[in-house]
Amino acid sequence: MWTAFRGLLARLKIDPYILGLVGMVLVAAVLPARGEAAVAVGWVTKVAIALLFFLHGAKLSREAVIAGLGHWRLHLTVLCSTFVLFPLLGLVASRIPASILPTTMGAGVLFLCCLPSTVQSSIAFTSIARGNIAAAVCAASASNLIGIAVTPLLVALLMQTQGAGFSFHELEAVVLQLLAPFIAGQIARRWIGAWVDRNRAVLGFVDRGSILLMVYAAFSEATVKHVWQQVTWAQGGVLLVVCAALLAVVLTATAFTARAFGFSKEDEITIVMCGSKKSLASGVPMASILFPAATVGVVVLPLMLFHQIQLMACAYIAQRYAARPVDPAPEQALGGQTLSETHA
Repeated sequence: MWTAFRGLLARLKIDPYILGLVGMVLVAAVLPARGEAAVAVGWVTKVAIALLFFLHGAKLSREAVIAGLGHWRLHLTVLCSTFVLFPLLGLVASRIPASILPTTMGAGVLFLCCLPSTVQSSIAFTSIARGNIAAAVCAASASNLIGIAVTPLLVALLMQTQGAGFSFHELEAVVLQLLAPFIAGQIARRWIGAWVDRNRAVLGFVDRGSILLMVYAAFSEATVKHVWQQVTWAQGGVLLVVCAALLAVVLTATAFTARAFGFSKEDEITIVMCGSKKSLASGVPMASILFPAATVGVVVLPLMLFHQIQLMACAYIAQRYAARPVDPAPEQALGGQTLSETHA
């Protein structure tokens, strides 16, 4: 029965993990953490955030990043899409009147636009579409590493501009809870790297389980503070349209930019797949640190919605790219490597 259910989700292009996130939202709505339970969940969440970024540091292979560093034009294009184009679009979206899109949701959209790219899905879709895999590994990894510092700065600057009252004091919490564990993971990789590489599937459950816990904590707080009474179905519909429009604009812009600058089809695929994504794994813990507990649930709602839309859209686009005729050349250059070397 479970196999049949997973098959149905695959046909509908729905990530089972999204159902898990929705399940946590429903549990938080019915059985939110209160009182001492809320305090305990809060402390466990902080530990989970530190563990999550420690594992990110331990899993990031320096060799994989170095392999694609030479393709600087591609990486610069991806970073500009992630940390320039997206934030500019977020500023435009944040100006939607509060009567249509609540202020907290608008802040969530702006926060979404400041986040780094995903790692796993960017590389996976690049591989499916027969793109430049080595460059995708480097671009996605660099985006996440840079995002630890750049995302809080962008959020601080842009939300100051929008009068949201964000304080640079929050950067201290980011350093302590995100950057320090990440660096510790990179240092520890020397001793635990081989074990981490052998157990990536198991550690993936830790990653996802940590995020599920954070989502439960965030939405519990929103339920206790009666935040959801401020959100209507119509506003949710507007949010869906805004997220879909953001993705459509960026997908179009990255594809046309890659072609205008003369990138190969393989590089174009990498730019589209890496430059259009936003990381749920980085976004939820960052939101838990950067925003008041009572508003985190609404702030991450645009990210959760965008995450599912990007998976469905990019799965379709990757299949379209993959259907193109195979290059008859025996070897194709991929960021300084041949195709055979990349898959070795």
